Amino acid sequence: MQFFLGSIALLSLAALSAGAQSPTAAAPPIPHLQKQGAATRLIVDGKPFLMLAGELRNSSGSSLDYLKPIWPKLAAMHINTVLTAVYWELLEPKEGQFDFTLVDGAIQAAQTNNLRLIFLWFGSWKNGVSSYPPAWVKTDQNRFPRVQDKAGKGIETLSTLSTANRDADSRAFAALMRHIKQVDTRRTVIMMQVENETGVLGDSRDRCEAANKAFEGPVPKELLDYIASHKDILHPDLAKAWEAAGSRTSGSWEEVFGKAAYTDEIFMAWNYSSYVGHVAAAGKAEYPLPMYVNTWCSMPGPNRGPGTYPSGGPEPQVGNIWKVGAPAIDIRGPDLYSPNQPEWIKWYRANDKDNPLFIPETDSTRGAYHLFYALGQHDAMGFAPFAIDELFHSPVPGTKIEPADLPLARSYATAGQLAPVILEYQGKGKMAGVVVSADDPTQKIVLGDYTLNVSYPRGGRPAAPPAAGAPAPPAPVPVGALFISTGPGEYIIAGSGTVTVTFSPNTPGDPVVGVLSIEEGTFVNGRWVTGRRLNGDETSQGQFVRIGGNGIPNGSIQRVKLYRYH
Repeated sequence: MQFFLGSIALLSLAALSAGAQSPTAAAPPIPHLQKQGAATRLIVDGKPFLMLAGELRNSSGSSLDYLKPIWPKLAAMHINTVLTAVYWELLEPKEGQFDFTLVDGAIQAAQTNNLRLIFLWFGSWKNGVSSYPPAWVKTDQNRFPRVQDKAGKGIETLSTLSTANRDADSRAFAALMRHIKQVDTRRTVIMMQVENETGVLGDSRDRCEAANKAFEGPVPKELLDYIASHKDILHPDLAKAWEAAGSRTSGSWEEVFGKAAYTDEIFMAWNYSSYVGHVAAAGKAEYPLPMYVNTWCSMPGPNRGPGTYPSGGPEPQVGNIWKVGAPAIDIRGPDLYSPNQPEWIKWYRANDKDNPLFIPETDSTRGAYHLFYALGQHDAMGFAPFAIDELFHSPVPGTKIEPADLPLARSYATAGQLAPVILEYQGKGKMAGVVVSADDPTQKIVLGDYTLNVSYPRGGRPAAPPAAGAPAPPAPVPVGALFISTGPGEYIIAGSGTVTVTFSPNTPGDPVVGVLSIEEGTFVNGRWVTGRRLNGDETSQGQFVRIGGNGIPNGSIQRVKLYRYH
């Protein structure tokens, strides 16, 4: 309900301020980003922080009562960070009048459940569409113009070519950041997403009158200066388009980049990044939390042109444009729902090399194994499956799902134990990750002085065929595994299911690798606590390492020491 907004907001502010910090305690430092080697880490309370996160369904954050029973379940899943939306239409229902009830309620609930927050600013756009601006924006198209398509028809997307649109959004976002700074002295909110999956859908660019005029006008000098002076780091598509048109240092968009749909995408990327960068800068001027944008990620392919995905959004092929247009944005994060996520991550990293990896949206059913690949192979600073609050809904009436028993929860429990070690080794080239399926060949990983041969378990007694009329057994679930080289011949190994690992040398010396010892254990506050010694049948007397199965529980963490002989 939106009654007595001012009174509610004031009471909520007073409650948060009173409970957040003792009068003499110093506030923790503001969360910020820090490089370590090739990785970027998020620093929270002065220490590196690994985001084992989950994003709520879009509308979940619009009701405090709806979320009330969900917060404890999220904590029980070993989640440490929750992504939830802040809706412009509910934050500023009347122009200049702000209601922070939902914001304060989320902060308070997160603090109660020892969780961190990332707020998603659903301002001008969500999934390329303007579904969350207030009614006073939506109903005044003269003041707040929309994108027009080739037929001259307006679509439900605010135009980036309007300073009225941009400035109204910026004022609201600045008010939000100012309020968070006032109430969140415990630094519960650690990052902000600015807008959501921006870009034009259904056409390659905006064709309203202002957009057409800008498209026929000159490419901004700021952008051309960057392109001319950064040829070595330009995306290949951008470099090719610019060079094919004559490497011009002035001209209209089609004169500089050629007549193509990609030119439309470049043009829209400049306008979206300039708009979003302006909004982010207004917010950072109030409270400089790290800020990111998320990408409706679309790998190039047949029938995948700009407009089939949001044209102008922060895709890798226009990442350079976003870097110039939106310097207040720290990260461009890919939303990845593909079952072959490793291929998509590899493509994204190869095409946007200097961009830290944070995956703000992904498939929750596959997250249990994709997590270990993202953390181990690509130094991901965080991982956030979408619609996390729907995992508790049982498909069988009358049955109950325990949050801690969910596959993702078990993977998060393992990763949470390993977090201090993962953070220690990020960016140093000492970690690797894989996803292996039943039909995959053995994967070879060079890490430290050894090659790790990782495979799905094979062999053993064949399964009996199902009885007539019985349902077929479920397909084998892929497994994710993480490897950390902690010293010469020493590894920490963990994962989401059952895989086997053998080792071969990749340096001169004795040709045969033996397993000296395998310890099962746990990490408690970053300190290794030894459990069982697994040099017996569990590992065929030390011939290989097995994660899960044969008496080893899924989620097991193992410390392995190798030696060589002839």
